[in-house]
Amino acid sequence: MHILLGAKKTQQIDINCDLGEGTSNESELMPYIQSCNIACGGHAGDESTMKEVVKLAVKHQVKIGAHPSYPDRENFGRKSISISAEKLISSIQEQIQLMDGVLGGFSAKLHHIKPHGALYNDIAKDEKRAAVFLQAIRNYKEKVALYVPYNSVIAKKAKGEGFSIIYEAFADRSYNPDLSLVARSKPNAVLTDVDAILKQVLSVAKEGRVTAVDGSTVPIKADTFCVHSDTENATDIVKYLYNQLHITTLG
Repeated sequence: MHILLGAKKTQQIDINCDLGEGTSNESELMPYIQSCNIACGGHAGDESTMKEVVKLAVKHQVKIGAHPSYPDRENFGRKSISISAEKLISSIQEQIQLMDGVLGGFSAKLHHIKPHGALYNDIAKDEKRAAVFLQAIRNYKEKVALYVPYNSVIAKKAKGEGFSIIYEAFADRSYNPDLSLVARSKPNAVLTDVDAILKQVLSVAKEGRVTAVDGSTVPIKADTFCVHSDTENATDIVKYLYNQLHITTLG
């Protein structure tokens, strides 16, 4: 999708979704997104669900990413856990290798890696955990991109070590002034109003800023925007973004 940035400029907008997490709405979402992040067993998913989602992604020509997490299905990977570096590295590698195996059956390629939930948030701010994560995915350094939040620890370390990074922002989540996400335990954490979501996406894409929950305006960059598949009206959101962003497509 391209949005109009000025008289002669356009910018590609990529909408991604975290899929294979038990929401069973993949077939509804896939026609309206450009990339997907598939759960590979850490917080959700197994070989069977991965095959189902990959098949849909191939059909709709959606870029495929691995979505590894802490090995914590009980908490859906959304809580930080105490785990040794060795065990975390082993788990992440096993998850991505499982995804690779599934992709091989469809002659499909892995486009990116995007960590899930608490792991995503932890490596955004924790130097040691970010280093562990990069060690775990080092074999993919020359092959795939890494989805990371702007101005985060993981973004800086990955870029410094030669990884290909793609900045990600969240279409359906509220931000704190430090660009961390508002905790899901708070009532204003998840955005569901489609107009508010579109406004946030356009603000980031066109103006390079996002309005935090305290009303402050914070600089940010993003080339891909996530809509969570378990947001209550996820299908409506991606359809709306797809249609509205196409209004300003040039030629």
